[in-house]
Amino acid sequence: MARPRSYRCEAIVLKSSPVGEGSLIATVYSREHGKLRARVRGARKPGGKMVGHVEPLCRLDLAMAVGKGGLYDTVTQAQTLDVFSGLKSDLDGMAKGIYMAELVDGYGVEGQPNHQLYSHFVDGLVALNSDPYSQVPLRYFELHMLKSSGFMPEMRVCVKCQQELVPGQHRFSPDAGGVLCRECRPADVRIMELSVRALKVLRFMETASLDAALSLHVDEPLDRELSDRLAASLKYWLADDIRSKRFLEHLERTERQEVSA
Repeated sequence: MARPRSYRCEAIVLKSSPVGEGSLIATVYSREHGKLRARVRGARKPGGKMVGHVEPLCRLDLAMAVGKGGLYDTVTQAQTLDVFSGLKSDLDGMAKGIYMAELVDGYGVEGQPNHQLYSHFVDGLVALNSDPYSQVPLRYFELHMLKSSGFMPEMRVCVKCQQELVPGQHRFSPDAGGVLCRECRPADVRIMELSVRALKVLRFMETASLDAALSLHVDEPLDRELSDRLAASLKYWLADDIRSKRFLEHLERTERQEVSA
């Protein structure tokens, strides 16, 4: 059967870059086809029908024309479904959204859908849109990014000896793929401390809905611990720095300094 010449998809814009006379190449993550790169003609021309639609973190209903001979597919129509204005009106919220988009760009596979990842992305943006200052949507998204991509850390038994963990007698290794008992120390892996509180929260978030996770009280020290451990795992499997994470951490440090001043 011949490939269709056109198709529709729901997608969130991850990033875009200028090309040619007034056009953009947009990287989007779609529910139906995973990560896509598409040409958006006239997106930078004043008065063009695409102007304002293809912006980062916009959720869109897209009509696409299939490119020929290896060329990019082309966006022919774009209907905005959500712009997450509450998130974008706050610097902290915008930074969190861009960080999530960078993770999706890094872990999303071109042309291969991951419905769980797309749903978690949308749900995370909706939660941040309601409360840009909450850290829980990020921690939940980071954990489920790993899970939906096949890199979920083992948190029930020692990843080395497979023995059930004794509370308090455990550590965490992003390189080894999860939690280690105190007796196991594989060579040449990074090992980090992991508190009982952090382990319990991670285990709860693994199986809970985002709404249930939002009811958790996660204080600042616990959030920093969760953030550091999850970021270490994400960076290890991505094998690259997450650039927007540094800016997000800078904002968080600045906020802590202002509160303590």
